[in-house]
Amino acid sequence: MMKNIDFRFIKTNGIHLHTAVVGPENGPLVILLHGFPEFWYGWKKQISTLANSGYRVIIPDQRGYNLSDKPKGIKQYTIDKLRDDVIGLIECFGRKKATIIGHDWGALVAWHLASTRASYVDKVIPINVPHPAVFMGNIVKHPTQMFRSSYILFFQTPVIPEKLLSENDYKAIKNMMLISAYPRTFSQQDLQQYEASWSKPNALMSMLNWYRALRAGTMGQISNERVTVPVRMIWGRKDQFLSFMLAKESMKMCDDGRLTMVQEATHWIHHEQPEILNKLILNAIHGG
Repeated sequence: MMKNIDFRFIKTNGIHLHTAVVGPENGPLVILLHGFPEFWYGWKKQISTLANSGYRVIIPDQRGYNLSDKPKGIKQYTIDKLRDDVIGLIECFGRKKATIIGHDWGALVAWHLASTRASYVDKVIPINVPHPAVFMGNIVKHPTQMFRSSYILFFQTPVIPEKLLSENDYKAIKNMMLISAYPRTFSQQDLQQYEASWSKPNALMSMLNWYRALRAGTMGQISNERVTVPVRMIWGRKDQFLSFMLAKESMKMCDDGRLTMVQEATHWIHHEQPEILNKLILNAIHGG
């Protein structure tokens, strides 16, 4: 898998995104969007399956992450800008639309693109993150979800999160990933790869700016419009961060929505259950 990946710096929306490209040039376009605190590497168990199935697979380090540009200022990380980065990728490859697969924050971007610029989307496959409007509308109504999401409030603080999260070779972030996943989900090699990406100049601050942009424009940009393109949502039932209730509520926002729950998976389903997830993704793309 690693040998066949073509890495490029692609100009889009005024910045350059470090992007992994694999699969036949004339294949249908599939874009994989990672979340916090990952980068393109987080999709390593999906890449070969999609490429070998004939898809042109595009996996960017999203804005602020790893080797991609890290523009200064919280307003550079609002959800409209993140969406427009993806639109630029689609246009760069000479396509009119793509299937968008997203996990965590990547799923929020995928939802937002499908909600506000549906003409660029064939299908959207959000993994373990609800529709943005559903998330924001329910977080204050349900104390349990508010508790689960309390880290978002901590991330709003300047400087302190960067200092605490980077201490002891990023031990806090590593522990967050290890504790919230099944045992042996992340190897030491995986954690070394992630640490290398977090250690890039200004990377951690830029990653946190995605959360800080919630108060700097993102909240006002979230759409309450129904999603008209096909949505094939996949959810690891043992997610410690987000309630399954939010997944079910998200289906009410879709004209053509289907939700599949994977019982033996957490928030990190793409690492824990790659065979199951890959089969579900292929079925969704093929029209299942």
